[in-house]
Amino acid sequence: MRILFCGDVVGRSGREAVLTHLPALRERLEPEFIIINGENAAGGFGITGAICRALYEAGADAITGGNHSWDNREILTHIDGDPRLLRPVNYPAGTPGRGEGVFTTRRGQKILVFNVMTRLFMDPLDCPFAAVETVLSKYRLGQGVDAILLDIHGEATSEKMSLGHVVDGRVSAAVGTHTHVPTADAHILKGGTGYMTDVGMCGDYDSVIGMVKETAIQRFTRKLPTERLAPALGDGTLCAVLIDTDDRTGLATAIAPIRMGGQLQPTLPD
Repeated sequence: MRILFCGDVVGRSGREAVLTHLPALRERLEPEFIIINGENAAGGFGITGAICRALYEAGADAITGGNHSWDNREILTHIDGDPRLLRPVNYPAGTPGRGEGVFTTRRGQKILVFNVMTRLFMDPLDCPFAAVETVLSKYRLGQGVDAILLDIHGEATSEKMSLGHVVDGRVSAAVGTHTHVPTADAHILKGGTGYMTDVGMCGDYDSVIGMVKETAIQRFTRKLPTERLAPALGDGTLCAVLIDTDDRTGLATAIAPIRMGGQLQPTLPD
């Protein structure tokens, strides 16, 4: 199975980067399933039903979330009716929506996608390690699902890496989101799980993690109230990762970063 995962979409620049580059990626790489982290897609904070629909029309098969999932209040009434929109699975019981979903690929295979949020320097949610174990107690590669992808939404590289090692051999890929900076560690762990600490963002890199740089810098240098952070509106880069899996085992056979457009040096799999 070939899976394409696009990192956090940040504001209009991120959405335009996806809409511009995803069709070419679909034609060139022929992914069978596409996942996009959309928690920053609406003005940098949250997501809306309309944006979900636009991302689906662009090719997304599922959308994952994070700590900004609820910033647009309308999503609270939308998410229960949208099985393709996920939020972190370790939100408390009774939170709207779902953190996991089993989907059918273009070839008719089954893929489990689930989303977890870490706790270091983040909101104090339920234990992400325990939440991951709860999900994986219900699914096993090659037994009901052909592939499993975990979106680890978190700040600390150490916590993300720890989760990656915990699930090694039990998921096809564990890839990180949230920091908006792509890491250079895409590789296959010893147990066969594809791993990357952070995929990076889809957004304008002439910025501070996607936000207008002047406002962000003022917050560090003056320590006084500033105007609200807003997404930078320059040419966006699409950051993603491509994972190939073995049809027999569901484990990764290849993982490669993708960068297209904007400020960053482009890279595409061979």
